[in-house]
Amino acid sequence: MDWIAYLFNGNFLALAGAALAVILAGIGSAKGVGLVGEAAAGLVTEDPKKFGQTLLLQALPGTQGIYGLLTAFVILNKIGIVGGNYVELTTQQGFYFLAASLPIAFVGLFSAINQGRAAAAGIGIIAKRPEELSKAIMYAAMVETYAVLALLASILMVTGIKL
Repeated sequence: MDWIAYLFNGNFLALAGAALAVILAGIGSAKGVGLVGEAAAGLVTEDPKKFGQTLLLQALPGTQGIYGLLTAFVILNKIGIVGGNYVELTTQQGFYFLAASLPIAFVGLFSAINQGRAAAAGIGIIAKRPEELSKAIMYAAMVETYAVLALLASILMVTGIKL
C-alpha cells in the first residue's frame, strides 16, 4: 500500500506533470519535425538549393517541445528542484501542478503534429513556387497560435499556485 501513498505524494504529482509536459509536447514535435523532414528530403533531392527554405519549415513544429520543456522548468523552479529551496507539496498542490501542465502537454502533442502536416504541405508550395515561402510559413504558423495559448495557460496556472 506504500505505492499508493507515493503516487498521491504532492511532489510526485508535480513531477509527473512536468514530465508529461516534456514528454507529450516532445513526442508531438518529434513527429511534426519528422513529417516535414520526409517531405523536405524529397524536394532537396531534386533541388538542393531549397535546403534553407525547407529547413525553416522543418523547425516550426519543434517549438512545442520547447514550450513543454519551458513549462517543466517553471514547475521545477517553483517547487525548488531547480534553484534550491525544495518545497514539500500537499497532494492538492501536486494535483494543481499536474493539471496546470496538461494544456501544453496535450495541445503541444496535437498541434506539433498538425503543424508538421501544414509545414509538409508548404514544402509543396516551395517545390513549385519558392518565392511563396512566406505563405507556406503562414499556414504552418497559424497552428502555432494554439500552442502559444496553451503555453500561456499552463504558465499562468503554474505561477498562480500558492505554496
